[in-house]
Amino acid sequence: MSDKQSDLDKNQPKRSTKKLTGYLVLSVVAMFGFGFALVPLYDVMCEALGINGKTNTVSVVQPRGMQPDYSRTVRVEFMSHIKPGMPWQFVPEERVLEVHPGEVIQTSYIAKNLSGNSLVGQAVPSVSPGMGATYFNKVECFCFNQQPLEGHKSAEMGLIFYIEPDIPESIHTLTLSYTLFNITSEVVRESSSAEPNAIASN
Repeated sequence: MSDKQSDLDKNQPKRSTKKLTGYLVLSVVAMFGFGFALVPLYDVMCEALGINGKTNTVSVVQPRGMQPDYSRTVRVEFMSHIKPGMPWQFVPEERVLEVHPGEVIQTSYIAKNLSGNSLVGQAVPSVSPGMGATYFNKVECFCFNQQPLEGHKSAEMGLIFYIEPDIPESIHTLTLSYTLFNITSEVVRESSSAEPNAIASN
């Protein structure tokens, strides 16, 4: 009996270790799945709450014959946010504009690199309320491209947009917000990986 009991005692830690390993693997898989699902869940939540609507990420062409609706205006508010690790000033040239639906508007954001190093920024737009994002069209936008800026330099970043005339009359105000990210390290990494390929092709 003592020998059998001893064998059972020896096997017990192995079983516990296997069980713990199994739990850890399941936890990692669950965390990965949750992280993968965060983006669509976030999109669904934003759509349901009517916030942070996505705007077009490529330029659009104003439809021919589209006439501005001068009988009403939509208030457009401009905001800016800078992610940590991005030593820039980044502000809209104008905080508020009263816009006629169908009218093409030109404005800009002003960026200044406060560091002594050349950096690359990427602006990500959003519009609220979310249902209004589908009526907000950007003809030209600095957010379509990466924005390099030398140290202690400033730049005017242009934006041309229009609001579709059929925007619901219940929408009186749209807020356009840009979040600025520092993507310098990613750009440098991509450039470094591309150089060997270019050399090999030659």
